[in-house]
Amino acid sequence: MDIISDPFFYVVAIPAVLIAGVSKSGFGGGLGVVSVPLIALAVSPQVAAAIMLPILCLMDLANVWAYRKNWDRRNMMILIPAALIGILVGSLSFNYLSEEAVKILIALIAIGFTLDRWLRRKSAGDQPKKAKWLPGTFWGAISGFTSFVAHSGGPPISVFLLPQRLDKTVFVGTTVMFFIVVNYVKLIPYWLLGQFNGANLETAAVLAPVAIAGTWLGLWAHDKINEVLFYRVCYVLLLVTGLKLLWDGLSHFGML
Repeated sequence: MDIISDPFFYVVAIPAVLIAGVSKSGFGGGLGVVSVPLIALAVSPQVAAAIMLPILCLMDLANVWAYRKNWDRRNMMILIPAALIGILVGSLSFNYLSEEAVKILIALIAIGFTLDRWLRRKSAGDQPKKAKWLPGTFWGAISGFTSFVAHSGGPPISVFLLPQRLDKTVFVGTTVMFFIVVNYVKLIPYWLLGQFNGANLETAAVLAPVAIAGTWLGLWAHDKINEVLFYRVCYVLLLVTGLKLLWDGLSHFGML
């Protein structure tokens, strides 16, 4: 078999997949952004993204059944066409992004998302916003691009959806329906770009049981887990991981 055998890879990959599964099925997937940055501590970001895509597609199948009746159709009509454009841009620029550039991009997404979340606590008194086409098209395209590059489409979508103050279950269901379309579309360019070699696919298969466990935990925890504690721990982990990748990327370019 061609699976990755480095023990450190599994030290970071197993919690990364678990967090992604719990986040996607229980809390809308925003913290799925942590998966590629964590795995990228052991392998290149491109390899990390290729391993995670089949795993995310597996998670999506279970989540779609669970949330099939709870999602916002107007948001989907706005976001999906824009996301397809973002995926196309990501596909065309894939070979022009160096490993270090991808690390910096992922780091900025991770750090920016964390800071955005902390700052947004101050605006809790704002009135719910409506789903509008212009901002939805912008954030949908950004989500499609960042999702293609590093499966980090959750933060841009959260920036658009959270101000709408959707029902918690509808919010999660909308992100689930959005990402099953995005992730399955991404399979085509990933395959055309040669990302699905034997080692990546076999390693993804080894991690599949972890993905199923994470998805089950998220569905179970949707109404039960202490969401505040879960998010606090993951946001700290996300920030630290982003800072580490930013340091690595900037050091390569002699900026530190």
